[in-house]
Amino acid sequence: MSAPGISAPGTFAPLREQLRSAATTFAGGPDAVAEILTGIVDDVDRALGEDLEIFPVCHHSPAAALAMARRLREKQPAVIYLELCEDLRPLLEELRNCRLPVAVQAFASELDGFPAAWAPLNIVAPISEASAEYQAIAYALDTPGVELVLVDRSADHVFQWTPTESSDPAADAGPESADTDAAPDDPGGQPAEEAALHGEAVGIGMGDLRPRFAELRSYLLHHGKVRHWSEWWDQYVEQPLADADYDTYRQVMVLIGSLFRRLRPPADSGRDDRDEDRERYMWTRMRQHMAASGVDRSRCLYVCGAFHAASPVEEFGTAPGTPDWEISPRTGTRWLYGLIPSSHSAIERQFDLAPGSVSIAQAGWAKAVGRGGVTPYQLVGQPAGRKRGRAKKQAAAPAAPAPVADRLSGFLSRPPVLDEVDEAELLAWCVDIVRLARRNGYLASTADAIAIFETSILLAGIRNRARPTPYDFSDAAVTCIEKDVVPGRRDVRRLCDILLGGDRIGQVGYDALPPLARDVFDRLAPLGLALEARTIQRALLDLTAHPEQVPCSDLLWVLHRLLPDGVVRPIMGERRLGERSIQESWDLGLGRHQRAVIELGYEGITVEQVLEKRLRRSVWAPDATAAGALAAVEDAILFLPSRRFVDELGGRAVDLLSAERTVDDAPEVLRRIRRLLAHYRNTEPELPAWCQSFVTTGYAHYCTLLPTAFVDDETGVRQVGAMLGFLFSMESLALSLGCDRAQLELAVRQSHPEAPAKVALLWAAQSQLGLLSVAQLRSRCAELLTNPLVVPAFPHYLSGFVQALEPVPSLAPFVVEVISEAFARLPDPVLLPWLPKLITTLREQAPELVPLLVREAGRTFPAGLAALDAWVPPWSPDATGPASAVPDAGAGGLPVSASGPLVGLLRDHPATCDAVAELLGCDTGWQSAGSPAAGARSSEAALLLHTHPMTASAVADLLADLLAEPAGSR
Repeated sequence: MSAPGISAPGTFAPLREQLRSAATTFAGGPDAVAEILTGIVDDVDRALGEDLEIFPVCHHSPAAALAMARRLREKQPAVIYLELCEDLRPLLEELRNCRLPVAVQAFASELDGFPAAWAPLNIVAPISEASAEYQAIAYALDTPGVELVLVDRSADHVFQWTPTESSDPAADAGPESADTDAAPDDPGGQPAEEAALHGEAVGIGMGDLRPRFAELRSYLLHHGKVRHWSEWWDQYVEQPLADADYDTYRQVMVLIGSLFRRLRPPADSGRDDRDEDRERYMWTRMRQHMAASGVDRSRCLYVCGAFHAASPVEEFGTAPGTPDWEISPRTGTRWLYGLIPSSHSAIERQFDLAPGSVSIAQAGWAKAVGRGGVTPYQLVGQPAGRKRGRAKKQAAAPAAPAPVADRLSGFLSRPPVLDEVDEAELLAWCVDIVRLARRNGYLASTADAIAIFETSILLAGIRNRARPTPYDFSDAAVTCIEKDVVPGRRDVRRLCDILLGGDRIGQVGYDALPPLARDVFDRLAPLGLALEARTIQRALLDLTAHPEQVPCSDLLWVLHRLLPDGVVRPIMGERRLGERSIQESWDLGLGRHQRAVIELGYEGITVEQVLEKRLRRSVWAPDATAAGALAAVEDAILFLPSRRFVDELGGRAVDLLSAERTVDDAPEVLRRIRRLLAHYRNTEPELPAWCQSFVTTGYAHYCTLLPTAFVDDETGVRQVGAMLGFLFSMESLALSLGCDRAQLELAVRQSHPEAPAKVALLWAAQSQLGLLSVAQLRSRCAELLTNPLVVPAFPHYLSGFVQALEPVPSLAPFVVEVISEAFARLPDPVLLPWLPKLITTLREQAPELVPLLVREAGRTFPAGLAALDAWVPPWSPDATGPASAVPDAGAGGLPVSASGPLVGLLRDHPATCDAVAELLGCDTGWQSAGSPAAGARSSEAALLLHTHPMTASAVADLLADLLAEPAGSR
């Protein structure tokens, strides 16, 4: 007789000899087959002979959960050692505030000791009600005097053991995160939103019992007449073990774990090492705890995957003298912990299970519990389901375990028990699936329900089982209902999954949320919405009638900036510089996307703190740019009421601009700095210091890079045009801040481009600086059109002129003139091949400037077709009258006219001109239009207006607005 809990040396001797004899008979002599078959018996003998009781489990297995509930009530252990990351232990107390399934999570975004490319590191361990680990957790947390100890490697060690050269740590970190030796059970799974609840996290679970030897897996599926591994496991392991006694369950699970372990291919040597290191880690932790606590090994229970129960490592066991394994210290990475929602489909996707298998397991668990015979454990206070029986601590110590007896021989030699057909259950399934199919657009009827019933029984008979399983029923429903058409977004197989249990989705309770998530829900409480619901909530905000909703609006805009698309979505309203909505409408999915909100809480205590950290990190990143820093400044102005922080980001933008050696982001820089300057001019009495510094730095910076950008083939026309736009539009401000205009003139004179588009840009810049007259521009373009060698490249010149509208908008009439002349002078054989190139060039290089060109053309050309024949172009020498607006060019190439609305305005109201003349020291008085002095003055005025066109443009815009208003409103 062996000691309690220890198998006698000859307990499994008859089975060992029987297997060796069978292998010798069929293989013709002792070989590797006999070694494997006898080796698995030795593994069972070793696991059951350990003084510390080992409870082997399979992940999300109802049979394991039932056996665990029975064993816990029978044994009443004082310490439970659980195969789960040891640093996740504090999170388990929060499970009572959640609705299962949920996943405990470890998250790290700031790495110390790991490659930066791995960031962020993310580990999840899903927990469902139909799992042995949940039964152990519920028993330990609700039973006084019971200690729960997690003994698996920490989250930090999971990634420590990942090869540093790996580019995808999620694929290598955990052996249970993916099955790399075989494809998923069903590649046609539903890509539902709930299937992505875990994201790209590394999944950690107990008991990944799937053969990693592809040939064995295919053999089992073929001879078992099943479609995927989940169905084989349910048919040949779950159902036989659901009602088996504890000894049989334990021996069979260790046997399966040993078999799959010994059949792993040699290519899995790296995974073998990690598995064995995990086992050394866990046994070392358990011995250390026993030595520190002095607990009796007979009152402990070790819950681990069946794969790890059959461990061959030297550190296996708790016998005196067993060597410990040296555990490396953790890195400096700061890990954050929390709970996130999970779902059956998320678990299936994470662990490559067949779609619907976890839902079917949950349905089997509920049915087994409903039959009676076992009372499962459930955490007190948990919101889901009815309250289960609570374990009570027994005063007397449990009886010593009976000696281990051989249950394997009888289990392996006994034919499977054929269950009778449960007609009531099958009929209910058939009726319900037809009703559900009709709701989803299928033309199903009572005849289909009868056909499903008969087909399910037929399929079960073909597959050598008397009772149809949910998998047989699903196949029959697809055959009889779906046929060849799927009318809606859900196919029949998905409907069967919903019918048999549905994709249960967990939820993290308010008390288990991180502080940031609780703060978000508290601050949105004035909206009066059920934000914890998984449905989309519509929020209507009237910020004028209800000022108390303004903080809610501010928070929603910050969440919209931080969270992924679709979590917080604005329907009506916008927030931009200088604009605030008075009414807003939002679609809120915070309950559906709890994971995103929870992971946001890993970065800070409030959303404003998280946004500030992200903005600061973005502008100080190694690849930060001036355009990105200006975007951060704009976000800080919109969402963070902190002038100090805005000034800090603005100063960083100045530093980044001065350090840039390329002008790739010049268009973005120009667009953002213009918007920021307009904002500050409208809201503050003077520009901030960083804005002034940015303008002066940018002026000098772009003047320095301009000659190089003109000749650099890698720099596009759009970038050069944006540089010139910055220089010309910021010129007056830069000069007032101390910049020198000579620097810009020297940069333009030193530029010698060769590309046609850049040549046109240079001509436009020279025209703006007064170095080139409009007459000279017109002459050069005429020469281009008369040169047959240049005509094919003329669209590129036009593209350059269109890009020049950004820095020199006054060139719009001239660009219209050039295009019109080209259309008028070029013959059809030249023009027709030339047009597609012109259109594609403008579409690719200047799409936002073409509308400006179109508006100018609309003002130039006649409005009706009848007037086109008599129309004379205003730039034509034959044009007469004030409408031509093309008199002789004065100094600087600007046309001078002695008549028109502007001249009449100045003559009717001379006080302004007299004051300016007195300020400038001019005392010559007003001259008549025909006098020589007047002509000279006109030339000087033309030169002045051409040199400083912004004043004249502003006056012209003002006059246009006044003339457009009704007479009574002036």
